[in-house]
Amino acid sequence: MSFFLAKTDPDTYSIDHLAKEMRTVWDGVTNPQAVNAIRQMKPGDGVFIYHSGGESAIVGLAKVVSEPRPDPWNPKSAVVELEFLGRLDPPATLAEIKQSHLFDDWSLVRQGRLSTMAAPESFVRWMEKRYPGRI
Repeated sequence: MSFFLAKTDPDTYSIDHLAKEMRTVWDGVTNPQAVNAIRQMKPGDGVFIYHSGGESAIVGLAKVVSEPRPDPWNPKSAVVELEFLGRLDPPATLAEIKQSHLFDDWSLVRQGRLSTMAAPESFVRWMEKRYPGRI
């Protein structure tokens, strides 16, 4: 199982929306690197849901429940279906992630505008220690 991180502006689509709907199509991704990350997702993979727009924190978990497919509204993009797994309380903030200096080479730290990316195994282990039994 692989893990990914997917960013969303909470004013547009928040973890609360996902919790209420329980399942969503993750769409609207246009950056080629981010689209490539979506195309790498497989059913059963984990997804860290990250609130951008000032909050800058991982606030929840989801899992991939469909194969990636072309975005019907944008042929250069791809979509995948996600299912809500839970909130993370307290959220893992970007400041904490940066202050650890363990992930300085990860896209989350280096490419602030990238919306979807693979999560390195070392980060997944870090999150497992932070949230025992949740990841």
